[in-house]
Amino acid sequence: MILGVAAARGGPGPPLEAEPLERLPGTRVWSPLPGGDTAYEMIEFFHAHKGQILRLAASPKKLAKLPTKRKVVVVLPKSISIPSRGAKINRITVNDVDTFAKVKRIKVAAALPSTVSEDQFKRGVQAIIGEPGVYKDWGGERSDLYSTRLRLNGKRGAVAFACKGPGTKGKLVPGKMGENGDQALRLLQEDADIFVVQYWREIDSSVIELLRNLTTAKSTMTGKRLWYGVIDGEDSHRLYLAYQSRFPRRPRKKGK
Repeated sequence: MILGVAAARGGPGPPLEAEPLERLPGTRVWSPLPGGDTAYEMIEFFHAHKGQILRLAASPKKLAKLPTKRKVVVVLPKSISIPSRGAKINRITVNDVDTFAKVKRIKVAAALPSTVSEDQFKRGVQAIIGEPGVYKDWGGERSDLYSTRLRLNGKRGAVAFACKGPGTKGKLVPGKMGENGDQALRLLQEDADIFVVQYWREIDSSVIELLRNLTTAKSTMTGKRLWYGVIDGEDSHRLYLAYQSRFPRRPRKKGK
């Protein structure tokens, strides 16, 4: 056991008896004072962190996770609170879009048939909107279809679509949106006013919640009014039936 010796500084006299540091008052961690008789003073840092030091010394696993100047440890939060104050967002349906006005004539329809390919449906929506150009799928695209020609509430706006084709099975959940489940996040990176997720079958409420949260965050950061919505299998079929001439099948190549 380490011993500490202290002498009276007021004048000559017998030295104080050496005694264990554990018995000295205050903290149990001390350092020698420079010059003169031997004495000890408290080290404030060790006194304040004594309990943590002892716990880390007793647990190598906890000590290994301790961040230092040379070892930076980044701990990501399990959840993020998104402030909604100042956000200006509205949820819309296919019936609210002026460009899709004819869809109101089709009251009820079954889910969009799987015989309608994703490419065929996207080209049809593109034709209804009047957006030129060619859109091809690749792994890192932000959206499947982008246009500045959609009309909503009598005004023209920019829209970004994320489409999940008939190859996806069952109810659509966030985990099925993209190889890494980040399709909605990439969608909201588009410089658009309206964000839409479209699918051949049922869309789970978790997708709508995710879309709402991301739209809220974007509106809060940009100060812009934004709209979001989904077009599930039934509404996709209604849109297809209302504008069927705009959804021609791509002709097969010879020899196939």
